[in-house]
Amino acid sequence: VGLFERAHTGTLLLDEVADMPIGTQNKILRVLTEQRFQRVGGRSDVTVDVRVMAATTKDLKAEIDAGNFREDLFYRLSVVPLRVPSLAERRDDIVDLANFFCERIAETSGLTYRTFTQEALAVLQSMEWPGNIRQLRNLVERILILSPADSNRPISVDELPRDQGRGPSPAAKAGSAELVGLSLRDAREQFEREYLTLQITRFNGNISRTAEFIGMERSALHRKLKALGISTGVRQDT
Repeated sequence: VGLFERAHTGTLLLDEVADMPIGTQNKILRVLTEQRFQRVGGRSDVTVDVRVMAATTKDLKAEIDAGNFREDLFYRLSVVPLRVPSLAERRDDIVDLANFFCERIAETSGLTYRTFTQEALAVLQSMEWPGNIRQLRNLVERILILSPADSNRPISVDELPRDQGRGPSPAAKAGSAELVGLSLRDAREQFEREYLTLQITRFNGNISRTAEFIGMERSALHRKLKALGISTGVRQDT
């Protein structure tokens, strides 16, 4: 609560507000409601005038239902709510963000600057990002830290960690044991289904952009998706 005094006449950011213990939430709510508090061991009230911004990656309404977050505090904070789309909803930004983090981390940490290959960037765009931008930044930092000191070659697909949501590539899946018993026609169909699903995810379900990238007519891609039974993730307005 003492941070409110330090932020008097300014702005205070409460980051990851959903992770605050209930006891802390009680204190925050009182300060926001009464605009004053008492120091530990003090007897007089300290009046504060603070603009508060709160951020969280969690669904606060779900946290309220689970008993982890005070409903009255939620409504006290939710004066001008802003929802920032997740990284998975703006995959076009991943390329610029990944290159930005490469440059910034290399500059601030003294690590060797490296770029990504186009194939690696395509994989990044197809990955799931539950940790959003922080997860992407940590991934880039991890790669640069583990890079040989004298390596300035572009970051390849093989250097992307599989434990952060990167699944096997369609080519790798095509060679897996589960396909050994399939005919060439069935194996090709499975590969096409996996490949197109990957590309649709990469382009946020945009059929026009997916068709342009893979070199198909939009109408032909629609027919192919229908034939393969692919509908998940496809935006109907594209």
